[in-house]
Amino acid sequence: PNLKKFKKSCQTFNIFCYFFHLLLAFLIRNRYYGSKKKFGGTKWNGQRNVVIDAMKTGQRKKSKRSLRIWLHLLGIHYHVEPKSGLLNDPNGFSYFDGKWILFYQNFPFGAAHGLKSWVQTESEDLVHFKETGVTLLPDTRLDSHGAYSGSAMQFGDKLFLFYTGNVRDAEWVRHPYQVGALMDKDGKIEKIDQILIDQPADSTDHFRDPQIFNFKGQYYAIVGGQDLEKKGFIRLYKAIDNDYTNWVEVGDLDFANDRTAYMMECPNLVFVGDQPVLLYCPQGLDKSVLDYDNIYPNMYKIGESFDPEQAKLVDISELHNLDYGFEAYATQGFNAPDGRAYVVSWLALPDISYPTDSYDYQGALSLVKELTIKDGKLYQYPVEAIKDLRAESESFANKAQTQNCYELELQFEKDSQNEIVLFADQEGKGLALSFDLANGLVTVDRSQAGEQFAQEFGTSRSCPIDNQATTATIFIDNSIFEIFINKGEKVFSGRVYPHADQTGILIKAGNPTGSYYELDYGRKAN
Repeated sequence: PNLKKFKKSCQTFNIFCYFFHLLLAFLIRNRYYGSKKKFGGTKWNGQRNVVIDAMKTGQRKKSKRSLRIWLHLLGIHYHVEPKSGLLNDPNGFSYFDGKWILFYQNFPFGAAHGLKSWVQTESEDLVHFKETGVTLLPDTRLDSHGAYSGSAMQFGDKLFLFYTGNVRDAEWVRHPYQVGALMDKDGKIEKIDQILIDQPADSTDHFRDPQIFNFKGQYYAIVGGQDLEKKGFIRLYKAIDNDYTNWVEVGDLDFANDRTAYMMECPNLVFVGDQPVLLYCPQGLDKSVLDYDNIYPNMYKIGESFDPEQAKLVDISELHNLDYGFEAYATQGFNAPDGRAYVVSWLALPDISYPTDSYDYQGALSLVKELTIKDGKLYQYPVEAIKDLRAESESFANKAQTQNCYELELQFEKDSQNEIVLFADQEGKGLALSFDLANGLVTVDRSQAGEQFAQEFGTSRSCPIDNQATTATIFIDNSIFEIFINKGEKVFSGRVYPHADQTGILIKAGNPTGSYYELDYGRKAN
């Protein structure tokens, strides 16, 4: 009888918890997003104006003491992160007024996908980025519910910002407008008060992320979308007379679309030499096409050439994973004035919770990487200026403690089997890296590296590798790792949230050799 009574009490408690969480979710949703009626009515407009005013004055959610402690212990040093709230997609990556420009999407009041703005950073070397105080705000009728992802291109003495304005009407129907703004050299932004590309008749309201690019003197743009059959596509547009306010549809980009993805997010077309490289995130891609472990993949294809008249990537390659790690999404690239192709990624994923969420804080950007093609393979590797951060050097060996802010340059011999543990504690638990050249496999396992998260998508990642002398360049930045095998032939990126005692390096198997460099973000080349 007592057991039955206990079970009944548990059931009652579980029901209470269920409805309590429903209520909590409803309250949170209304706090950050508002109800359908609020979004379309004066009450929502009033709340939105309060948020935008706070954004304009630079107000951020006040840090809790626990957040300050978190940032002191695990705040990153040489990667871009938000001052508060959520950071997601990199946007507007470009070169303007003698500086590298990089925006990131931001909701500054919590780790939630709320009302999005763009926060501008700039750099002189693609390594040291600083916030300028300039923000692209969702403050017009064409972007009232968020400044979503987009790109940038210099026209004359202005930087053209091309992005998706997210708008909801009174019935909560989404209207995705591809809109624009001009930023001058002083950071003043003037919105273009017209829709540049409207939602096509054959698309759902998932139509976004415009990328502008220059091909042989002509400006084009691609936009990701979902057709009425709920299949993803990428559409190509052409600027008439190179006027960024006047676009004509060319057609759906022909890149051997397998039509298994339900949405193509963040498409980017860059050129390495004369070869087009298409970067995109095919949400819902059938794993029979190409296997992946993350909730959503970031992929690429390489073409031999680009035929804009036919909207076609000619002699397209097979589909490839851009990154074999746990976190890399919404990668944005562009061609610099000298023709080099640079990319940067969001080191997180949509619809995933992270340990920092409880502090109303989430997200970071990867290092900037240059793309090259060798023997038909895409390589991505950090820019040369990253070496300027090197402060001290020593031979690679076991270390009981580090600051978890370093670079490793390692070599592994052919036929060897090696295992090292980074973020290692005294028991040898941490981020385990296996370089099994004898069996042609590299594996990264974070199952014993600090606080666990996203375990439903697995705790290890692997990729095949040739059995030959192999190198690995590894960057550690407190809670970030980026691993570049053979100078970027294969890449693993991800987050870990190590315990306070997980600061060591342990060689568990094999005889890897190389160098250890302490990194100092304050260092710059003369």
